[in-house]
Amino acid sequence: MSRILTIQGRELSTVDIKTIRQLISDNPDWHRTRLSKELCARWEWRTEKGLLKDMACRSMLRKLEQKGLVTLPVARHSGNRQRRIPDVPHDCNPIETTLRKIRPIQLIPVQGRGAVDDLFHCLMDRYHYLGCKGHVGEHMKYVAFDHENRPVACLLFGSAAWKTAPRDRFIGWDRPTRRRNLHRMTNNTRFLILPWVRIPHLASHVLGSSLRRLSRDWMVKYGHDICLVETFVDRSRFAGTCYQAANWIKVGRSKGRSRQDRHHKLQVPIKDIYVYPLTTYYKKRLCA
Repeated sequence: MSRILTIQGRELSTVDIKTIRQLISDNPDWHRTRLSKELCARWEWRTEKGLLKDMACRSMLRKLEQKGLVTLPVARHSGNRQRRIPDVPHDCNPIETTLRKIRPIQLIPVQGRGAVDDLFHCLMDRYHYLGCKGHVGEHMKYVAFDHENRPVACLLFGSAAWKTAPRDRFIGWDRPTRRRNLHRMTNNTRFLILPWVRIPHLASHVLGSSLRRLSRDWMVKYGHDICLVETFVDRSRFAGTCYQAANWIKVGRSKGRSRQDRHHKLQVPIKDIYVYPLTTYYKKRLCA
């Protein structure tokens, strides 16, 4: 390898790859978790709270193996390691009314495994066109309930896109600054209004509620705040009306490539790119 690779937001040099290979060679009895924790400790690859970025490192190692750059120990768990999606009973009776009549809407953050987390994954997997098998890295999940405690919507905020030209121009990022501050962004990767719910203005209301608390919740969970949120809207399916109504800013369109498209061969739908600032001085902080 003659060039720098960027995987999971970390730049890897030839020396880094040799270090990984040497660790694997010198410790044939290590499993993948032991390997990833050792690498994180050596590289001081930690979260703002000082925790090792173990999951991100394991994802990085799998991607290196897919590229043929390392050979990892055999995984301890065979087959699909994604979580089993629970089948949670829920009321699917139509809810067709006005926003005023179902308020107040409670937006519940999903904290670890439990009943709300099971419900979130059941609803997302069953009713969102992309599904939701799991997530790596920092993220926040919410379930919105109406005043009768009926679920009406789900949201997932996860890792921001590593790079996208319209967004980066809008912020004013160069590559080193983006790498340094990308963790202060998040991507609204999933937003689901349940299919039996027909309530005008619900989507923009739920979006607004989530954005008002998102940075605070992120600080509690991960020890740092969020300055800017992004999302990608597939125009072949959606018009982006709720994002427009919630005052998101359209900054451009994607090029029809996925984040795994290193060789410019994969074709995915072109998407509108929207961003939403969570603080007045977001550009100054993201470009610091």
